[in-house]
Amino acid sequence: MMYDLSLPKYDFNLKSIEGITHIFDVIRKKYVKLTPEEWVRQNMVHHLIHHKQFSPSWITVEQGLTYNTMKKRADIICYDRNGKAVLLVECKASSVKINQSVFEQIARYNFELKAPYLLVTNGLKHYCCQMNYEVNSFTFLEDIPSFSTIESSY
Repeated sequence: MMYDLSLPKYDFNLKSIEGITHIFDVIRKKYVKLTPEEWVRQNMVHHLIHHKQFSPSWITVEQGLTYNTMKKRADIICYDRNGKAVLLVECKASSVKINQSVFEQIARYNFELKAPYLLVTNGLKHYCCQMNYEVNSFTFLEDIPSFSTIESSY
């Protein structure tokens, strides 16, 4: 299950519960079943905290949101000091190709949040874009921005 991703390596707390491997989620503060998507999500959470300077207290994981009366869950949402969503992250298992439907999914999730940055990842490839809501466009970025870069951009 624990395969290499194109992210730095992190130490995780793992344990077996009834023969099933679980990983400790530092945001939800509990052990969760280690699935291929969860592996990507936990690696990205650690990357955002340890390399991009996002505060763990300003990150939510699997947060519920509503789109067209449908209940959905956002993989990762990062907030600024004022509680505004600044980065919405959609994680897929590394075996899932990032395609148009994944971009459409994150766009739907962002409909209400209006986060200025969106990130789609399968742990191997990461696509991050900066939104421009005034002209309804977006720009793909070379790298995932740090918290300070995002905070200074508005």
